[in-house]
Amino acid sequence: MTAPIILIVDDEPANLTVLSTLLRPLYTVRVCKSGPQALEAAARDPRPDLILLDVMMPGMDGFAVLNNLRQQSSTAEIPVIFVTALDDTVDEEHGLQQGAVDYITKPIKPTVVLSRVQVHIEVKQARDRLKSQNTWLESEVQRRMRDNLMIQDVSLAAMAQLAETRDSDLGSHIARTQSYVETLARHLQSLPKFAVHLEENTLQRIVKAAPLHDIGKIGIPDDVLLKPGKLTPEEWSRMQGHCQVGGNAIERAIAATLPLYNTSSQENKPESLLFLEVAKEIALYHHEKWDGSGYPFGLAGEQIPISARLMALADVFDALTTPRVYKRAWSIEEATKLIFEQRGKHFDPAVVDAFQAELQSFIQIKERLTDAPIED
Repeated sequence: MTAPIILIVDDEPANLTVLSTLLRPLYTVRVCKSGPQALEAAARDPRPDLILLDVMMPGMDGFAVLNNLRQQSSTAEIPVIFVTALDDTVDEEHGLQQGAVDYITKPIKPTVVLSRVQVHIEVKQARDRLKSQNTWLESEVQRRMRDNLMIQDVSLAAMAQLAETRDSDLGSHIARTQSYVETLARHLQSLPKFAVHLEENTLQRIVKAAPLHDIGKIGIPDDVLLKPGKLTPEEWSRMQGHCQVGGNAIERAIAATLPLYNTSSQENKPESLLFLEVAKEIALYHHEKWDGSGYPFGLAGEQIPISARLMALADVFDALTTPRVYKRAWSIEEATKLIFEQRGKHFDPAVVDAFQAELQSFIQIKERLTDAPIED
């Protein structure tokens, strides 16, 4: 094991000789005779584990040296013991206030010096071990968080794909609608009215939760979900139930997860719970309409969460422009015309305005993730 490094700083050669002779059997010793030399030596790798610093030196005194050491990140944490002939408690207090860890008066007593040096070297080594352990722990926490997020993302993708595979007409619906939602959210994020509701963490949760908007379709019978023709009023009512099926399923997941964290404060809720709450909003309310004529609750205007308002337009645009067994795919022009007509009716006017501004982005997403040729 490498011996700890002690840097001794004193303008008197005799003092350097005495301290060096005392410490060399136990430590690696470096010496220098002035403040500027001390600063250079302290910054050179390997850095000293402890500095014994004379106070009364010509030019740059020990107080100035210590001040400079503390201002540099590379030397700020090196412990410094002042060694001085001064015995005024005011000077001692001044040195300790500046950041010295101890004070040794001249003429030195060998046992005192060895004892003080040993104590502060052991403290430094313990601090270094703790810092190393903390660095490792932080790295391990980050690694496990990445692993957990990856597992969560894979699980969410699997759940969303499970809902998608039950509806053979959906194709890349999930990927497209997720991209549409992010495009709209990014546009609105820059507007003062929406900035607080779409700060970056919230926006990321909305985008991440978007694929779960139709998770409730898992609970819809095949004879309704996969019917190739028009649904009867009764069948349509059952199909509308997918919003509450999905919302209730996510609510049960929240209820099951909440006790694990023992928190009721929104500020202290873990990311997984905040994400599930957004996913519940989207699943439950994405078929509500701005004018109150939607389902399942007939909410209107800003009663509808912004996450669901974004999803509503993205979902309708994709449904219109995607071919189904019971209909052809609408052209971009036809779909856009209907969405503009539904401004303030089906859709939040601000979301429609964002759609109009980002129409080319929607077209590019559609072309990149299309399942069939697009009519222009």
